[in-house]
Amino acid sequence: VIASDPFISREAADKLGIELVSNDELFKKADFITVHTPKTKETTNLLNRKAFNKMKKGVFIINCARGGIVSETDLLWAIEEGIVAGAALDVYDKEPPAPSPLFDDERVILTPHLGASTEEAQINVAVLVAEQIVDYLINGIVRNAINMPSVSPEDIPVLKPYIELAELLGSFLSQLGLPGLKEVEIDCRGEVSALDIRPIKVAMLKGIFDPILEEGANYVNAPIIADERGIKVVDSKSEKVKGFRNLLTLKAKTKEGERTISGTIFGGENPRIVKLDNFELEAFPEGNMLVVKNLDKPGVVGGVGGVLGDEGVNIARMHLGRDKQGGNALIIISVDQELSPKVMETLRDLPNMISIQQVKL
Repeated sequence: VIASDPFISREAADKLGIELVSNDELFKKADFITVHTPKTKETTNLLNRKAFNKMKKGVFIINCARGGIVSETDLLWAIEEGIVAGAALDVYDKEPPAPSPLFDDERVILTPHLGASTEEAQINVAVLVAEQIVDYLINGIVRNAINMPSVSPEDIPVLKPYIELAELLGSFLSQLGLPGLKEVEIDCRGEVSALDIRPIKVAMLKGIFDPILEEGANYVNAPIIADERGIKVVDSKSEKVKGFRNLLTLKAKTKEGERTISGTIFGGENPRIVKLDNFELEAFPEGNMLVVKNLDKPGVVGGVGGVLGDEGVNIARMHLGRDKQGGNALIIISVDQELSPKVMETLRDLPNMISIQQVKL
């Protein structure tokens, strides 16, 4: 089995007995190609005429993921050209699907987006729902809810700000990029360490996976996603903390190194990012944000502000930090709107710029 996946680590793939390859190498080598990815801007029409031209003759295509990842028009062309020997589709560009020549082709198997409609899946779901209702009515505990973590009623008011902060920290770091994520370390310090931190851990995982999955992640499936991707999850807690009453820290280990983010709660309910990698600052994690890394030289802030002003983009907040004088600096800018690719390219071309990324919370 070979696979192409930009998020899974090579170590996780090795444990599954899977060889990681590039898209082009997979197209060239595979006899059967199955799709297991969300539909995003990057994966829409991933299997198109250009991709089919790279495949060996006689390949079989299976898509039970999402319609639109395989171009139906180009698939029909590839079948008629003899490149694709057969295809099986459970999902379509439009559902219910419009009439198509694929319907009448004996080399194509079509099923009506069956999903979890097997007899076994339906029985398991019914049993789980019944058990969860009993658990709530007798013990007051909510388990496996989509929109809230499993927390006892008395702990919810205390934990809620930290659950929200944990999700924000995970989402922020994920949007900066976590290629080949191998391990996640979650550290809770201060007064929050006296509480059950499991909901905080789940919320942080939800924040990590939500931006990269089409369907999003939730408090139920986030730990399962981590397990399926072979991502090690470690948590720790301690009463000892410097400078804050409470501090949550997320450290993510990827194939390219480590990324770290820390946050706290001010005034009982106001979340703040207080550290990103080795940069200390105080930033409001909300809305559209620009994360700018630059050389610590004069003119960068003015240059960025000038570009945004010329484009009519209003700056709501700006937060700065640096590792040392004359070293590298970090600017987190809250703006009132998402920036176009053209504006982002103009900003990247400014002097002394190392990188600039957009984050939306």
